[in-house]
Amino acid sequence: MKKTLLTLVLAAGTSLSAFAWPDKPITLIVPFPPGGSTDLIARTLSGKMAEKMGAGTFVVDNKPGATGTIGASQVARAAPDGHTLLVASLGPFVIAPHLIKVNYDALKDLDPLTVVVQAPNVLVVPAASPHKSLADVIAFQKAQPGKMSFASSGNGSSDHLTAELFWQQTGTSGVHVPYKGGGPVMTDLLGNQVDSSFMNINTAMPQIKAGKLRALSITSAKRSPLLPDVPTLEEGGVKDANVYSWQAVAAPKGLSADIKKRLTDAIAATIKDPQVAPKLLELGFEVVLNTPEQFAAYQAAEYSRWQKLITSRNIKAD
Repeated sequence: MKKTLLTLVLAAGTSLSAFAWPDKPITLIVPFPPGGSTDLIARTLSGKMAEKMGAGTFVVDNKPGATGTIGASQVARAAPDGHTLLVASLGPFVIAPHLIKVNYDALKDLDPLTVVVQAPNVLVVPAASPHKSLADVIAFQKAQPGKMSFASSGNGSSDHLTAELFWQQTGTSGVHVPYKGGGPVMTDLLGNQVDSSFMNINTAMPQIKAGKLRALSITSAKRSPLLPDVPTLEEGGVKDANVYSWQAVAAPKGLSADIKKRLTDAIAATIKDPQVAPKLLELGFEVVLNTPEQFAAYQAAEYSRWQKLITSRNIKAD
């Protein structure tokens, strides 16, 4: 009888604790400037999560700097009470820790909740480029090593690492031209100042549709419904080079199980909402919404993968 009573009291305490949360605004920290893909996902979540949970207020707080690690560090140091969350791309989770000194352990100091969406990169060239196919690019690089330029949004970025992986897997070499962000890359690509880029599909699609960029290959495991005529790298003979940029949500380590479930359920309900899902698909995002356990395993695999590439290619942050 005592045991039964104690069980009831503990269960009631858990229920009351979950009911009392949230008791202040929930902050979604985005470790990048406003306007990018990660910021878009965070604002999509903040707009509907309160409705899906039936409680709370959500606020997006942009904390850019140090390739996303300033914001990630802030979340890692925050109280694990469910009022502070990190919405970030793969950089702070699996890339930046191998390139710069960071004040957190990406695999130990955060509680992964879910990878919300992912999107492949697309090898693009200006419309005036002589290269009409992936085979053309590979043949040119083998004939003239280190001549073709590949622009990226910065050292250690997804587009940079995709190019490095491409060179590694094809036994070729090109010239990496790092920029400070995707905007300048697009400007110089359209102006024929650089030869190519492994650009995120979300960024590239408008110019591909406008006929100003030519898409030669995509880094996804299968062809994108947005670009059904563009072959994958694997179709072009480039093995083990699938790359996705992804946006995920994590909390400070130690989040309670009940709050974790309420958050992941609300994230899933938001992204699956009929007013949200079609718009994300139109932008080139693929919905993932894996479990915390699946996200943790995926993060560990991605962390190891990029660590090996960064080490073997001697990639530096500056």
